[in-house]
Order: sequence, then structure tokens, then C-alpha cells
Amino acid sequence: MTRDNGSPVGDNENSQTAGAAGPVLLQDSHLIEKLQRFDRERIPERVVHARGTGAFGEFVASSDISDLTVAQVFKPGTKTPVFVRFSTVMGYRGSPEQARDPRGFATKFYTTQGNWDIVGINKGIFFIRDAIKFPDFVHANKPSAVTGVQDANLAFDFFANTPEATNMLTHMYANEGMPDSYRHMDGFGVHAFKFINEKGEVHYVKFHWRSDQGLQNIRPKDIPASIGNDWNLMSNDLYGAIKKGDFPRWDLYIQVLKPSDLAKFDYDPLDDTKEWIGIPEQKVGTMTLNRIPDNYFESTEESAFAPSRMIPGIEPSEDRMLQGRMFAYADTQMYRLGPNYNSLPINRPLSEVTNNNQDGLMNSSGRRGEVNFEPSTVAEISQSPRFKYSNTPLSGVTQQAAIHKKQPFKQAGIFYRSLPESEKTDLVTALAGDLRHVTNEQNKYTMVSYFNKADADLGHRLEEALGVDASRIDGLTSKLSDN
Repeated sequence: MTRDNGSPVGDNENSQTAGAAGPVLLQDSHLIEKLQRFDRERIPERVVHARGTGAFGEFVASSDISDLTVAQVFKPGTKTPVFVRFSTVMGYRGSPEQARDPRGFATKFYTTQGNWDIVGINKGIFFIRDAIKFPDFVHANKPSAVTGVQDANLAFDFFANTPEATNMLTHMYANEGMPDSYRHMDGFGVHAFKFINEKGEVHYVKFHWRSDQGLQNIRPKDIPASIGNDWNLMSNDLYGAIKKGDFPRWDLYIQVLKPSDLAKFDYDPLDDTKEWIGIPEQKVGTMTLNRIPDNYFESTEESAFAPSRMIPGIEPSEDRMLQGRMFAYADTQMYRLGPNYNSLPINRPLSEVTNNNQDGLMNSSGRRGEVNFEPSTVAEISQSPRFKYSNTPLSGVTQQAAIHKKQPFKQAGIFYRSLPESEKTDLVTALAGDLRHVTNEQNKYTMVSYFNKADADLGHRLEEALGVDASRIDGLTSKLSDN
């Protein structure tokens, strides 16, 4: 055993004292260091996605999509190391993993061109379409600022004033909103991104991880027993499978649109509350998770994901939620881990990092030389025009206004009608169970009218389950527009 400076420890069980009955000495530097380090073991908890687990693996590209992107990670046969962090969203560290909550599905690719992060969830959509609402969405769904307990009144007060969330809520209260393990769920990049090819041509793309293990969920009636049996179910299941050599796999699929296609839809394809229904998927590779981290903190806790971490050939779209996340996610990691968090082993790219960023807390970059600026006639690093961002055509004026094609309810109805009868029943059971806790009558009626607008059968079943006035629901529904 050694101290942090590497010197050996002679006694780790008895402090140095002034005589047999005297006080402990301040000069016992091993004692002092041990207590100091213990006092500082915790870093700021993630505001969202605090409850997580992770695993290492490999992504193997299988399809030639060089006509779409110059990203080398997709060159057929290329093997890229990955680290994946799964999580719940609203729960704190140590909270039950069986939560009616999206599941984080964040993948870090250690490519030859730098790290690329797909920071997604287990659904292809989200609750809100503009990042300016994100702090409010989280505050409403986190524990009350007064009681420290989650409150359906707060959550549905927000959702009653956010009709765009109806699609995601319908998905979340379906059985797929409660996967029985991380292995038995899909993952999505949620947002539209851009692929850039060698000619500089742009295509919009969405990413979908499809589980090779299939999808399995926990029905509402089985959730209490599941939590009682093991509220670490999803982490234990993932690690148990990997330990047995039953390595989980996901195939990566893409959907592709040309820029000229965007105006052809009756909704905005860059609205992250919408799926690209009817757009075919193309398989581009397979990911296998095959190794459990040796150190939970240094991997799962210190791993830092941000959708702004991209590589040549992949760029952000104009999706308003994505644009805000690109700043917020990198910024929260800098707050949690310090300005040099990308130098930590779990976040360090395999490719060489060469830039003029320097100093700051815990810097160990090894940057050399006195030329720490650019342009310079003597600098040893240079930039390449090949890696400039693509050009995006713009028009209009600066503004603060919602998108034109809102369509908040249509896709929720399409999804509901796609469910088998048993899952429709489970959805109503789960959703009514939470709406019963809403004491604000106006909000309760507003929420039921949203679901009634999405599908009349769903609305009728909720009316019966909650015992609300159907005529009042019909009156509210008649005032709703799907645009």
C-alpha cells in the first residue's frame, strides 16, 4: 500500500498520536491525506442521467455509404472501440432503475478521426422541440423544490401547457416506456444530423440502434414487484450477461433525407418530437458490448458525452433542441469534471490531440513549445480546408417564434392505433394511474383532451378510467388544432 506520492504505508489502521493516551498528530500525513481524499470523493452529480451504468465494446461498419459521408467510422470492415452509458433521466444516483422515464443510450466512438458521440435515448422522439424549455421540463419532472419528492401535479402542469409533448408521453406510458433491461431496448440519436460526402453534398440522417436481443418490457401490474425484487435490475442484467459471455448487440440503422425533401412533409422533419414515418432504414453496422469497466467511477461517472462531439462527415442539423444540447452537454461536463475532462482516460481520443488549448485545472496535455497561437510562420500545426463545415443556405430575419408545422397530436394517435389491444389497455392503466394524482382539475382535463385529440378511443378510455366529464373533454378537444 502506498500514499498518493507513491511512498509506502507502514500502518493503515492506527493514527500517529502523542503518547499512548495523547491526541492525534497533525503531522500524520497519511491520515490527513486519507481523510482529505475521502472528503472529496464526490463530484457534482449529473442533473439528468445521474443513474447510469456503462460497458465497453466494438462497432463494426458493414455498408459502404461513402456516397453519403466521408466519416471513416463507416468504411466497411472498420472496427471502432466504443463505450456506452445507459441511464435513467430523472432519478438520482442509487434510485430504482424501473422508472417511467426515458432511458439514456449514449455511445462514444473512439474513431481514427477523433471521438464521436451519439447522445440519445430509447425513443426516436423527445418531449420538447426547443432547448430553451429544457431547464423547465427538467424542473417540472424532478422532485419538488419544497418537498424533495416528485409530484405529478408539477409534471402535468408543465405538460398541460406543452401540447408538443403528447407524442412522447403516449410512447412513455406504453409498455415500451418500461424496458425490462438495457439489452432489450432500442436506442436513437433522436435528432436529425447531416452527412457530408466528398463532393460536399448534404443529406439529413437519423440514427437507430436496433437491439438484436429483441424488445421486452415490464407491464404496469408487474412494476412494484420488479422494484421490490431488485431495483438495480438493469445494471445487474447487463453485467450478468456480459460476464456469461452473452454479449449484447445492436445493429445501427440510418434514415436519410435530401434537403429538398424537408418541405414535402406535413410536419417539420427537424422537429425532434416527430418520427420520420415511412422513411426506410438502412443497416450500416453492428455494435457488440463485451467488457465491463474495471472502475465504475473512472468509466461510467467520469465519462462525458456531448452531441457536439462530431467527426468529419457528420454535422448538426438546424434542429432547435439539438442546437441547444450541443452547448449544454459539453458545458455540464466541463462543470462536473473541469476544463480538461477530455484528457481523462475514458474521454481521451485515440487520435492525437494537437491544438493551442492550454493550462487550467488538472491539465496534463503535454503541450510543448512557446508558439501557442495560430496563425504563425513557425507553428508546427496547420489546419486543412478539407475539414471546413458545410454551407447552409439561410433566409429571413432573426426571430423568436415557434415552428410553423407544429402538429402536436397526429403521430401520438398513429402510435396508439399501432398497439395491440393488451398494450392499449396497459397504456391507459399507466397513464391514468399518474393522472389520478393530478389535483389541478384544469390540467387534468387539458391532458385528457390532448390524448382525445390524438385518438378518440384513447380519450374515451381515459375518461372512463378517471371518471371525468366527457362533454367537457369534447369541448376542450374541439378547440385544439393539429397545426
